[in-house]
Amino acid sequence: MDLKAEALYEIEATAKFWNRSTRCLTEEDSGFRPTPEMMTVAGQVAHAAQTLDWFREGGFANNWQMDFEAALAETAKITSLKTARTWMADAWERLRQAVEASSNEELSAILPDNPILEGRPRYHTIEAIVDHTGHHRGALSVYSRLLGKTPDMPYGED
Repeated sequence: MDLKAEALYEIEATAKFWNRSTRCLTEEDSGFRPTPEMMTVAGQVAHAAQTLDWFREGGFANNWQMDFEAALAETAKITSLKTARTWMADAWERLRQAVEASSNEELSAILPDNPILEGRPRYHTIEAIVDHTGHHRGALSVYSRLLGKTPDMPYGED
């Protein structure tokens, strides 16, 4: 199996699903949150972008940052959906580059000891990203509906 090709396909598909699901949200929606304790629209997107970078750093550089409180504080500072979307687009590109720089052997190699994907091949980093972004796509689809918007079907055609 060509894990690199599969990983790049999953990244591209997941990014498309993300963009389709969230494109109905506008800059004016940046600060919306269903309840005071929940993340804002901009915060959700920033968190998803940050987590792409977090998985890439952990899975490809064995640099698992486990200070989740600091990570949440960083994304809470993001108040613009445009800024968060730029972070997301850049994070997708950094992930693509990390995969491009990897061989199939590296992608199938068991990750060094770590607190997240213990005993798993590096490729599982991509699977975890697909799951995590799917979770936040769903949350943002609910936010969209609460704003009176209809998110596009993620799996449709542009």
